[in-house]
Amino acid sequence: MGPVRGSHSRCAGGTMTLMDLLVKSLRPELLDDYLDFFDHRAFADNPDWGDCYCYFYLADPAKEDWFSRTGEQNRRSVSELIARGEMYGYLAYVEGKVAGWCHAGPKTNFSGLLAGQDLVDSDTPKTGSIVCFVVAAAYRRRGIATALLEAACQGFVGLGLRFAEAYPSLHAAGDGANYNGPLRMYLEAGFAIHRKFPTYQVVRKAL
Repeated sequence: MGPVRGSHSRCAGGTMTLMDLLVKSLRPELLDDYLDFFDHRAFADNPDWGDCYCYFYLADPAKEDWFSRTGEQNRRSVSELIARGEMYGYLAYVEGKVAGWCHAGPKTNFSGLLAGQDLVDSDTPKTGSIVCFVVAAAYRRRGIATALLEAACQGFVGLGLRFAEAYPSLHAAGDGANYNGPLRMYLEAGFAIHRKFPTYQVVRKAL
């Protein structure tokens, strides 16, 4: 999937127009942009999560102890996956710099998501999962996450997937804890509640 540019309309709650926004599918040549975002801006106001590098759902609990991993290990693992073209997601650029990220790809790619078996079903091989949004603090509430979500769904279609699925939290307090994306955004994008768990819901959309 190639770059996706925004429209001319203004984003609610901000002065930035969507025309200022460019969304690109992650690919090996964007590794430096990815690392620059996560090294310097992604968690500037949430430093406790700065070691993740969005590797959490890719780590295989059967082989890796997440809590013993360091930020440098996660950075290196992500870099290797991106360099090999084995990590999926979307970067949002504003004025040439990455301002947001959405981790979204085939559900079968996320070992950490599938480890507990609760989310494994007959549609798993045909499903794309949206597991994380990170938008730099200065660019929040300007429509970036919504644009990334749209790009992710378009990307799933390009991969031949039939469903888009996400996992909004039921009790998220603050922007950081809402990293799975807010339920309202998904419902407005045509998703419907598919399953409910004590701390989160599964929303799904047919593509």
